[in-house]
Amino acid sequence: MTPTAQAALSTTQLHAEPFKEPAADGFTLGGFTWRHAPADLTRPVVIINAATSVRCRHYSRFADYLFANGFDVITYDYRGIGESRPESLKGFAASWSDWGALDFEAMLKRAQREFPGQPIDVVGHSFGGCAAGLGASGRLIRHLVTVGAQFAYWRDYAPAQRWRMFGKWHVVMPLITMICGYFPGKRLGWLEDTPAGVVRDWSTPTRRYETRPSGRTLAEKPGATMYAKTLAISITDDPYGTIPAIERLLGYFSNGTNTHLRIAPEDIGEEEVGHFAFFRSAYQATLWPIALSWLQSGELAPGTPGRPVPRSESF
Repeated sequence: MTPTAQAALSTTQLHAEPFKEPAADGFTLGGFTWRHAPADLTRPVVIINAATSVRCRHYSRFADYLFANGFDVITYDYRGIGESRPESLKGFAASWSDWGALDFEAMLKRAQREFPGQPIDVVGHSFGGCAAGLGASGRLIRHLVTVGAQFAYWRDYAPAQRWRMFGKWHVVMPLITMICGYFPGKRLGWLEDTPAGVVRDWSTPTRRYETRPSGRTLAEKPGATMYAKTLAISITDDPYGTIPAIERLLGYFSNGTNTHLRIAPEDIGEEEVGHFAFFRSAYQATLWPIALSWLQSGELAPGTPGRPVPRSESF
């Protein structure tokens, strides 16, 4: 990052403007916009798709970083989460496909309206990468960066943690949801409170997205309208984002150009990174420039840590 960008980073929180945006079905979503003035048709706008049940505020520092490096940025919460949470989640209808086909689609339309003529890029964390393939306006996406992106097929979990994770997310979580009418994740320290429909999608143990409960209602498979240049980043100590899991999702993004970059913590001088840490400011100097370079150019910069995963290693 340039010295100018570094100096700007400390003040960009002031530029995060809250907004409300209706989805196609009328549900109001909440989020934040980082907007440069004046408008510039060459300046990309980046939409950040959160992981399942992670608030958009988790990505604010990363949004600051992108803003300081010349991007406009949109962050938002899916229906039922954070800025988009209703008064009660009991009986609240929301699913993974709603989050992509309705909520992310609304952000694509917002970016097109609020930043007319500017390139649209997307960063998707975990399920947020899958959500990027569910919007009907996916053709608008120029560059896509995903981090640990998959849709929780349990056999793709890292072998050492697979059965523990299966018990937690595919047995205990749906049972608690059945009792409470939603998943009280915040009370348990397991992410945010989560709508029951999202839990059903997550916990259904099928290997194809279109066989998940809400996936059956989709007119098209994920990625059908998307032609983006995609960088899928995975971390070797991420028990969700294994090579089979990442490649399973990339298999849907067949209309674009895909690169899968596998990074070990030791590649960046760390002992661990895992599934959630990529967007923490501690990795601003080591991991964030990888995403920045791809968003800027659609290419990996020389000397990028990690190794590309050849298609021969796919599931």
